[in-house]
Amino acid sequence: MPEVKSMFREVLPKQGQLSMEDVPTMVLCKPKLLPLKSVTLEKLEKMQMEAQEAVKQQELAMKELSQ
Repeated sequence: MPEVKSMFREVLPKQGQLSMEDVPTMVLCKPKLLPLKSVTLEKLEKMQMEAQEAVKQQELAMKELSQ
């Protein structure tokens, strides 16, 4: 198989410094911990619990009045 000649030839400097290009590599970061529940969801659940408690208290008050 004939050797293919490239259009560019390698040139090494006769004086000075020879530098190499830095190859980017992957850097692993610490995992970020995410909350299981968002703040908004916690607020909504708290509001729902308070509303349920209010309904229970109203029902108990109604039962006491009817007795």
